[in-house]
Amino acid sequence: MNIEGLDYNTQRAKLILPEYGREIQQMVDHCLTLTDREERQRCAETIIAVMDRMFPENRGVEDHEQKLWDQLAIMSNFQLDIDFPYDVSDAEKIATKPEPLPYPMQRIPVRHYGAMLFEIFEKLKTMEPSEERDKLVELTANQMHRDLVTWSHGSSDVAKVASDLARFTDGNIQLDLDTFVFEKIEAQPKNVNNNKKKK
Repeated sequence: MNIEGLDYNTQRAKLILPEYGREIQQMVDHCLTLTDREERQRCAETIIAVMDRMFPENRGVEDHEQKLWDQLAIMSNFQLDIDFPYDVSDAEKIATKPEPLPYPMQRIPVRHYGAMLFEIFEKLKTMEPSEERDKLVELTANQMHRDLVTWSHGSSDVAKVASDLARFTDGNIQLDLDTFVFEKIEAQPKNVNNNKKKK
């Protein structure tokens, strides 16, 4: 929808540094159009002063002024021909966006247990009976129980924990429900309605 007289941000050019807003970017764009070098220099220094006033809490930060001039260079796409009081050549590194990190996709049989528990299941498959294994089984079973409660699979279904633990360790871990004691899970507080009815 295009209505005469209305100017939407979605129809404007994308801001290089959105934290400074469109007005600062427009000031930088104007500065680039100035043909007189001295006037362009004064304009750039004025822009830096305005940028500095926008975030006064940063004044005590190390290299604060250097960063302001770096950001001015970035917003001008390094086209601003002025006498920079600092070397802004490293600003190109700041302006370069990092490559996106690949998201680790793992297929796990039961998502509510999470990938970390399945790594532990694999470890339990190969562990010899020992005090260390017993402790890991205890931690794992209690975490499985918490996960089941969290994902609303039933807080009292400890038989499912034992069944799943045996299943995902290829039968190597058999939890004895007659002797094993699960940690008590604190009940989640219910939402309390603070709005009191008027009498």
